[in-house]
Amino acid sequence: MIKKRLSIALVPDILYSMISIKKTQEFTEWLDSLTWKAQGQINARLERIQNSSHFGDAKNLGNGLGELRWKNGWRIYFFKEGRDMIILLIGGHKNAQEKEIQKARLLLRRYAYAQSK
Repeated sequence: MIKKRLSIALVPDILYSMISIKKTQEFTEWLDSLTWKAQGQINARLERIQNSSHFGDAKNLGNGLGELRWKNGWRIYFFKEGRDMIILLIGGHKNAQEKEIQKARLLLRRYAYAQSK
């Protein structure tokens, strides 16, 4: 009896690359202000992004700024640094969306300035 060898196709690492997530102090303070249930829902979404690069309902706001959206109105503003890292700038609610976008753009400028030094 002849044994057959199994051939295994190699899949490029890029399919399995994980995304690193960094959080600003402003984001962490916002997340800590939410209920445990809300924190769990947000952390579950962040884990999906981290483990499978699945962002779900997200919108590009221009100039590198992105927005993760939930149907209940939560918003997280972020930017992508390179291929495998995102920086969570700030979170908020749709009711204060314009104010939060302005604040996110300010945090993005501060981050870019700090990186240039």
